[in-house]
Amino acid sequence: MPMSNSGQKFIARNRAPRVQIEYDVEIYGAERKIQLPFVMGVFADLVGKPVDPQPAVDERKFLEIDIDNFDERMKALKPRVAFQVDNTLTGEGKLNIDLTFDSMDDFLPDAVARKVEPLNKLLEARTQLSNLLTYMDGKNGAEELIAKVLQDPTLLKSLSQMPKDDDGTKGNEE
Repeated sequence: MPMSNSGQKFIARNRAPRVQIEYDVEIYGAERKIQLPFVMGVFADLVGKPVDPQPAVDERKFLEIDIDNFDERMKALKPRVAFQVDNTLTGEGKLNIDLTFDSMDDFLPDAVARKVEPLNKLLEARTQLSNLLTYMDGKNGAEELIAKVLQDPTLLKSLSQMPKDDDGTKGNEE
């Protein structure tokens, strides 16, 4: 490999090394400082349970991963986990969990919940209740109206069966 394309030269051109290893040596009676290059490679299985088979180890190449290209590398590698957990929502059976991560934001709790269907439904209900609470803020009589709807099962059923508008809200049938 030509020295101009070596990893040492690449690092020297792109960023100053954080670790500098030097030692003093005496050559023909003269002391010199010799600087050793510090190049580190991490060999790790960061993909988890890949959908597509990975290339053989000897065919894989080192990738530079830094803060600027982290999400891009994650999207290319497609890290994935697949496992089963007890269904504590209904108390029966198990849930198959299959998560693929494209960016660091995919590790946020709400992003994980969106990828698990039963949790996504609960998150959607929570969002709608939060929106309702915001909408009701400052409206006189809104709480009484909601209490009336909740206590009348036929009215509640008819409201839940109303068609949704394009924006996902219930439409007014007049």
